[in-house]
Amino acid sequence: MSYSIFLVEDEQNLNDLLTKYLEKEGFKVTSFTNGENARQAIHETPHLWVLDIMVPDFDGYQLIKEIKAASSDTPVIFISARDTDIDRVLGLELGSDDYISKPFLPRELVIRVQKLLTRVYESSSVKTSVQLPPYTIDESVRSVSLNNENLNLTSKEFDLLLLFLHNKGQAFSREQMIEHIWGSDYFGTDRVVDDLVRRLRKKMPDLKIETIYGYGYRMLTG
Repeated sequence: MSYSIFLVEDEQNLNDLLTKYLEKEGFKVTSFTNGENARQAIHETPHLWVLDIMVPDFDGYQLIKEIKAASSDTPVIFISARDTDIDRVLGLELGSDDYISKPFLPRELVIRVQKLLTRVYESSSVKTSVQLPPYTIDESVRSVSLNNENLNLTSKEFDLLLLFLHNKGQAFSREQMIEHIWGSDYFGTDRVVDDLVRRLRKKMPDLKIETIYGYGYRMLTG
């Protein structure tokens, strides 16, 4: 499957170089050169974040915190020009999955990315494909395909799909959906649910998702 990666690196030349290397391996890369823009995209939930904790306009450690608060299972690789134990320990304590210090070869980052994504998303040796005509859903690698073409759902979109898939016909309020997908400690508007449903409908228009006005949603069984 084609994994989505959000790259945060303020050095434009390095940003462009890393993006080129990652895209060459088939990854879908969205790059940011400042922390604030990256922060605003946290709700999109890529398969992996690669971020420089030394971005000048934002505390990189705080960005890791907010990424993990939004989706604790989304892996993070962080980059730092300071090769010190305290940077590495603090980053890992905040939930990062790997650490790489500057300077490094772009190929080294690619290898670390590949290994981490394999460990997180492809560790299951048993394929668990489910047919939801016309779609094929593989829970073991969190992928959805249509006519053998991957639909590139984000992690949150896939979480929503699984919620509906495992509870066909059941109505969920927006509050229940937030708790299932974002967690009970989510703080913000419930309109994120509507936005997530809208994006899932756009990518999978044949899903029979019913809007229950003033309440929430359900996926019809027929």
